[in-house]
Amino acid sequence: MRILRRCYHDYVRASAPGGVVRIPLNSPKVIGVANSRGTRGHQEDFYSFAALSLDPHELRLSVKKAHGIDWDPASVGGLAKQAVFVGIYDGHGGSAVAQYLRQELHGLIESAHKSMVPEMYAWIQELGGYFKRFKGGALAPWIHAVDDTPSLDLESRLTLAFFDVDRHLSADGTAQSCGATASVAILHPLDAPASPFFSSQKMAFTVAHCGDTRVLLCSTDGGKVFPMTETHHADARVESIRLRRMMGSSLITDSFGESRWMGALANTRCLGDLRYKKFGVTPEPEVRTKLLEGEAWAYAVLVSDGISSMLSDGEICDLARNAANPKAAAENILAFAEELGGEDNATALVVPLAGWGKIQGPDATEALRAYRRQQAVGSERQRRM
Repeated sequence: MRILRRCYHDYVRASAPGGVVRIPLNSPKVIGVANSRGTRGHQEDFYSFAALSLDPHELRLSVKKAHGIDWDPASVGGLAKQAVFVGIYDGHGGSAVAQYLRQELHGLIESAHKSMVPEMYAWIQELGGYFKRFKGGALAPWIHAVDDTPSLDLESRLTLAFFDVDRHLSADGTAQSCGATASVAILHPLDAPASPFFSSQKMAFTVAHCGDTRVLLCSTDGGKVFPMTETHHADARVESIRLRRMMGSSLITDSFGESRWMGALANTRCLGDLRYKKFGVTPEPEVRTKLLEGEAWAYAVLVSDGISSMLSDGEICDLARNAANPKAAAENILAFAEELGGEDNATALVVPLAGWGKIQGPDATEALRAYRRQQAVGSERQRRM
């Protein structure tokens, strides 16, 4: 039996002239958070952040595989194993799964090990249906044996942890009809000496994503947006191809014109909702990574669909551009969504990057936001009648 020792912290360490300093992640100047229950009776949006301790060899392997960079962990010494985790979770059918993710997902990511894969794959196959034909995805190199196999890379580690969530939840009857979508960002600075993520001049930015939460990168070049996620709805291109190939068609459009998988679910990838797993509702995350260099990127924004259903990607990023600090930026995003009449649970997280405060060019959505604000005055009055 492996003994798992969790080493994550609520602070990030960085090199300083006098040694190593600790920077608390919950500072409003480090990661900004704003969330609201809206008009809903319960809060089902949650979030978490932590500094993870990961295998430096694995991080080196991941950077070389994804970006062709031979990063040397020895160049940063004892800080080589540090990576920052930021996650956002949007529950549905109850808050149990989203709360579990808030409490446990970062620890499951940190403790994932290749020796877990054969047993995990056997459990996945037992789900039946869709998973009888599942070949393992990013876990394929380890499903039959782990001796003489490479270390996990970051993509396989994240995939293993997401499946591990469902395996743990399978003992909880609540998770049969309760679920959550999730977006997780892993920030791995590559500078030597080690610098914190918000000032790093070279950083691997990796996102694991299931569902309709969103991760956006905002450029210092005019505030242009680079989406790191796509919405996993059944009528989305990547999901329609996956599901039709494996399951045929079970897409139903309701009376409001919204597409539902099995007539019930908006999202075809999520954690929990275990009774739908055999019908193709997978926890397998879509993993993307991007190399961030210099001061080209001002910040990353993570939002739940209570925000993204009300605002465009451009509006979300522009609302954060002139804020005094990340918390104020997140509050600007949330406040505008609520001003337009947003009623859902809503959460925004703003993660500053090396280009914070250095966006050049005009605010491209300023006029649009002013028009929408003016239009919302009448519609808000209409809703109260």
